[in-house]
Amino acid sequence: MSDMWNDLVTCLKLEPVALEPPPDHGHCAYLGSNQHLPYHRVFGGQILGQLLLAARATFPDKSVKSMHTVFPREGRSDTPIRYEVTTAHEGRSFAGATVTARQDPHVVAAAVVSMHVPEDGRDRQTVPAPGACPGAAHDVEMSLVPWQTRAVVDLDSTAAGPPDYELWMRTPAVDPDLGAALTAYATDLTLIGTALRPEEGLSHTGNGTRFRSAVTSHTLWFHRAVRSDDWQLLRQHSPILAHGRTFGRGDILTADGRLVASFAQEALIRLPN
Repeated sequence: MSDMWNDLVTCLKLEPVALEPPPDHGHCAYLGSNQHLPYHRVFGGQILGQLLLAARATFPDKSVKSMHTVFPREGRSDTPIRYEVTTAHEGRSFAGATVTARQDPHVVAAAVVSMHVPEDGRDRQTVPAPGACPGAAHDVEMSLVPWQTRAVVDLDSTAAGPPDYELWMRTPAVDPDLGAALTAYATDLTLIGTALRPEEGLSHTGNGTRFRSAVTSHTLWFHRAVRSDDWQLLRQHSPILAHGRTFGRGDILTADGRLVASFAQEALIRLPN
């Protein structure tokens, strides 16, 4: 396994924080380390994974069914992030909480998380099945992804195309309890690039030079249990770019066509005049 993979898995091991004075019922905190990346910012996908795991640690008998996150400011890679969980509701079947990611004195992210005890029920979906996973000839390298990724479309291309993108991914074998967090990490990778595909002469690689972009909010819904170490497809579409913002959404399907999660993202984007 690569050093980057081991580094990421280490970041997903949150440490409980002893609160003083002892908190009221419903308050707890965790500390998360940051990836060692070649720039000073914390990648938003890391924060998404850690937010999710902080909620899971607080309600170990439940699974995350949805998480809506806002990013008011960028995180600094040289400072651990403190995740503060405040319970809004905890019942036998459902729970809700806010999780605040803090690097004092600033909040770098805040999430509203809804939890649910998995239960049996009618099972139906109406989304197109994925095609076959592309072969090894379509392997792609992504700087923030320490696992296998494949795509037919070149997201680095500056030629104009439709605002759609399909990315296949599979992590190394990993504890199934990390599957949802690793999948959450991946959903922050390519929606801005998908939104930029119709813009002739631009691609996501131009952030900071040809244009400026930053994620402002991100929402995840988990419909079924997720295994990140089996092939899964991130099928993405961006329907609008307007008023200095992009919006994109996607579904995550297993190789045999089961819809396991959905996601959506809004981002600031300032293009050249």
